Amino acid sequence: MKCLSLCLILGLASCAYAELDVCVSADAAAAGDGSRQKPYQTLVQARDAIRALRKAGALKSGEAVTVHVEPGVYPLNASFELSDADSGTAGAPVVYRARTSGTARIQGGIGLEPSSFKPVTDAAVLSRLEAAARAKVLVCDLSARVPAAFADFKTAFHGTPVAPWLYVNHQPMMLARWPNATAADAGWASFSKAVDTGLPKPGAADPAMQKSHPGSFVFDDPRPARWNLSEGVWLLGYWTHDWADEVIRVASYDKDKTVVALAAPHSYGINGGTWGAAKRRFFAMNALEELDAPGEWYLDRSRKLLYFYPEANPAKSQIVLATLTQPLIKMNGTKHVRFVGLGFEYSHGDGIVGQNVEDVEIAGCVVANLAGSGVSLQGSASAVRSCDVFNLGRGGISLSGGDRKLLTPAKNLAENNHIHHFGLFQRTYAPGIGVNGCGQIARRNCIHDAPHNAVLYGGNEHLLELNEVYRVVMETGDAGAFYTGRDWTSQGNVLRNNYIHDLGGGDAKHVNTMGMYFDDCDCGDTIVGNVFYRAGRAIMIGGGRDNPVLNNLVIDCPIGLHIDSRGMTWKQWNDPADKSWSLEEKAQRFNYTQPPWSTKYPRLATIMSQEPRQPLGNTVRRNVFVDCTQQVCDFDGNVRKLLDQLEIADNLAVNTTAGTGKAKPVQFKGFTNLAGTAEKPISLRFDSAAAQSVWPRWRAWLKKELPSFEEIPFEKIGLYTDSYRPTLPPR
Repeated sequence: MKCLSLCLILGLASCAYAELDVCVSADAAAAGDGSRQKPYQTLVQARDAIRALRKAGALKSGEAVTVHVEPGVYPLNASFELSDADSGTAGAPVVYRARTSGTARIQGGIGLEPSSFKPVTDAAVLSRLEAAARAKVLVCDLSARVPAAFADFKTAFHGTPVAPWLYVNHQPMMLARWPNATAADAGWASFSKAVDTGLPKPGAADPAMQKSHPGSFVFDDPRPARWNLSEGVWLLGYWTHDWADEVIRVASYDKDKTVVALAAPHSYGINGGTWGAAKRRFFAMNALEELDAPGEWYLDRSRKLLYFYPEANPAKSQIVLATLTQPLIKMNGTKHVRFVGLGFEYSHGDGIVGQNVEDVEIAGCVVANLAGSGVSLQGSASAVRSCDVFNLGRGGISLSGGDRKLLTPAKNLAENNHIHHFGLFQRTYAPGIGVNGCGQIARRNCIHDAPHNAVLYGGNEHLLELNEVYRVVMETGDAGAFYTGRDWTSQGNVLRNNYIHDLGGGDAKHVNTMGMYFDDCDCGDTIVGNVFYRAGRAIMIGGGRDNPVLNNLVIDCPIGLHIDSRGMTWKQWNDPADKSWSLEEKAQRFNYTQPPWSTKYPRLATIMSQEPRQPLGNTVRRNVFVDCTQQVCDFDGNVRKLLDQLEIADNLAVNTTAGTGKAKPVQFKGFTNLAGTAEKPISLRFDSAAAQSVWPRWRAWLKKELPSFEEIPFEKIGLYTDSYRPTLPPR
């Protein structure tokens, strides 16, 4: 194979080969031709050469292209963009491939030499630092490296702060904060008394108080008195609900009254009423005075001085300041393109964004250290496969596409991806995997270490199977590892053979952590063959219907299965004035009483004539609940009155020792209770660290005690080795 770029240069437009190889090297000389001997310097040059060959007719449709990317760093000051003009064809894609997997990095930041960081000598700055930190904090003058002015933080924001962000040795550093987060402490301050919630006060004499306005609260700790509020200090807080975080600037601190006043309103008010704990949480950020721990940094934006407290010897560190606010890769209308074995890091925006794409694949790549999200693909027949996606300000992988009205599946796929440490900036509703539209597949991924959801979905006909999820929902409440809600039309989704374990504790009193959460009358999901271990309220159906719960194994969870009747009791049920509810109107948009919807979802088609407020159709069969500590089944009074109308059969409730601290036996139909004693316990033990080794014993026990229980392919759950992922990452 030869480099066809020479054909165009020499005017040989008739020259054609079955495949074109193009080479790119970060340290190439100028005026390369794309050959192995004289490679291009950038991906942009390679892309433009391929475009030119096509325009000249030297590269014909049906001829595959591989762009070989040599080891090195490829900095971007704007998105690398691909359009329909850069597409391949079915069977002959355009492939951007690392010559050696993991050695070529597409980067949206500027590298800083460790030698550019000097000891702080400014007496005014030193006086503001803790005495113990003064000799350890270093400063770097960015004036020559960043000619443009740094933008200021907004007064209030949700999610990603304004650029830039600092990364050292492939890890995001912490903007100077208080309290410090440590291995032993999550690093939150708290308060319980609001002086002013900031919610509207009808009839107030001051017109400003009649609408949402900045709130204030009592905070007895004198720490805010240390901060220079004129320079700006921001608080990231869960101000009322444990699923609604926001960053708000401090307006003032009254040290005599110990009152913190905020500079912008929060939509739910400051401690304006919550289902969670009475105490609300926050931490302060962007305070020079709090630059007191290894890994913290602070930027004097007006003087362009970057202060940093290094964790280790900075002379041996790789230091990058992420400045690009655009996606690293942007595709629109692109078809039949592959990215293989590349690294995408250090953007203060997203990693890879594809709109209206078809047959685009991201395989064996590292997508990491981004202030935005990892990969977002909207279109059809596209895949994110065997990638490592981590250290993200927002979510991991997003798939959307298909036609919900016609129920045409997109067939997009996320498989064998390791997604972890996400939601660093937007701490709620920024999932490891988000799916929407119709017919997406998320299979055999491992998702862990995040404050909120692992999988967030809406739409139809999605398959979510064989995923391992753990250490998520770590700092939020009223939240689920898998979450969907408030929609009758989210039908046809299957959550099958997933392993969900060791979730965040949340509020133990309310058990506000859920393994799978079908919120606010959500309907039409199938929950089958999943394993829940220490997963809070394992399965929660919040007033919805037609959600069959089949063949699941629940171990050591406070509550096994929750079904409530909120549709029967909440006044906002189906309220057309509340667009977030308006359940019937949402269904009418899809002509749900007509084909193909009425054919595919006949029970939905007749819902308005079948007591739509009642949680009917929630079949519960062949489930096994072992050592639930509070309740096996948490059914409210209305649900208990409807038990004769629910199909509940062949379930097993097990108490291995019959000791204290275990749920009472189930007293209604469809359950068999099995109990051991202290002298003769049922010999079962589950350990998430050794789950694969103990599973054969559980399989044999399940077959013996509940013969109708169907096999769960536990050994196929989670990551697997392939040509892109030759070894599995450590857990």
